[in-house]
Amino acid sequence: MKISIFGLGYVGAVTGACLASHGHTIIGVDVNSQKVDDFTHGRPSIIEPRLDELLSIAVDRGLVRGTESCIEAVNETDVSIVCVGTPSSVSGALDLSYVRQVISELAEAIAAKKNKHRIVLRSTMLPGSTEILVKEYLHDLMEVGLVEVFYFPEFLREGTAVKDFEKPALVVVGTCDGFPPPREMEPLFGIQIEVVKWNAAELVKYGCNTFHALKLTFANEIGRFSKRLGLDALSVMRILCHDTKLNISAAYMRPGNPFGGSCLPKDVRALTDCARRNGVMLPMIESLIPSNNQHLYSLLKQVECSDCREVCILGLSFKPDTDDLRESPMVEVAQTLLGRGYELRIYDPQLNFAELVGSNKRLIDVRMPHLASLLKKSLSEALGEKGMVIVSQKCVELSELEKHIRPEHQVLDVNGWTELKLLPVKYHGFCWEL
Repeated sequence: MKISIFGLGYVGAVTGACLASHGHTIIGVDVNSQKVDDFTHGRPSIIEPRLDELLSIAVDRGLVRGTESCIEAVNETDVSIVCVGTPSSVSGALDLSYVRQVISELAEAIAAKKNKHRIVLRSTMLPGSTEILVKEYLHDLMEVGLVEVFYFPEFLREGTAVKDFEKPALVVVGTCDGFPPPREMEPLFGIQIEVVKWNAAELVKYGCNTFHALKLTFANEIGRFSKRLGLDALSVMRILCHDTKLNISAAYMRPGNPFGGSCLPKDVRALTDCARRNGVMLPMIESLIPSNNQHLYSLLKQVECSDCREVCILGLSFKPDTDDLRESPMVEVAQTLLGRGYELRIYDPQLNFAELVGSNKRLIDVRMPHLASLLKKSLSEALGEKGMVIVSQKCVELSELEKHIRPEHQVLDVNGWTELKLLPVKYHGFCWEL
């Protein structure tokens, strides 16, 4: 298939590289010229395991290139996949402006092309969004058979996105009428798929992300309560997760970091905003963000109670094996501690501020322009001689940490790396004491 990918961020870059690895011809489209150039030359603008390898091979085989021209991309492909961002507005409502811009340009290009073209939406959108966009921009083209529209939500986790693409846990495709897509789309969707109407597929995506946020919040609340009772939340949650019949899965069911990243906070806010506007009260879902904020406050309180004025953060991005800083709890921790006068140092080998682009770069430029100066190149420099070490991720080997840690340090284990207890320092478990 000849496919154009609109938006070369996390979802678009991974989707393009993986489809190219299956032999499809890919044209990546983005308004950011640096992302287009990186994609064309096989340089991922993000950190994601195996992505650089897949993209490099695709470039060598002549299967990928980038462009800033929508008309060029549409004229040279049969299918366009929309992967642009849908950020939160100030109120928490979903901002579809990037999607609207792309769909508007696609409509003009397809009308001029006058050949049938298929549009596959992967951007996360609230139920009813696809139908609204079709009515606003694509209705006439669909009436004359020039356009077919699918909603194909992605379930790619940053850090394991390539693996998730190749072996998806869930494949859902939304069509206008809920009937299966044509057989010629099987190379893209596969054959083991759930087919529903557009709005049902949109809700499945939100249901999944909200459930993930719910599970994380639940585990963290159990963690705080366990700590107050002098119990080990890691053991409590481990035992709870043994029930795979009723508790479904162990994924996300572990106390630790507040949830963050580009999906869960944004999607919870958007869903609760949508519910309010429709007169539906969702008390538990509405409590997720406040509970997550309370969890972050609890983390900051433990740092404050340690009486350490020097702090080292190990792992700044919101999860391992990614450089995504959007709504990372550790960025919030860093910002708060700086505001309270702490001496702060950061170590995260995944981060290179000089290479950040897009939303990551905007976040740093606007919220913490001085953050780059706090990022240390070596572990020993980041640790310093004393102070609190907040271990957010396993971004160093335990043996390496042991070489540089001193008795004057204290360790705050945020995510249950229980081997840290073996270090010759005072150990604090965020939601547990071992």
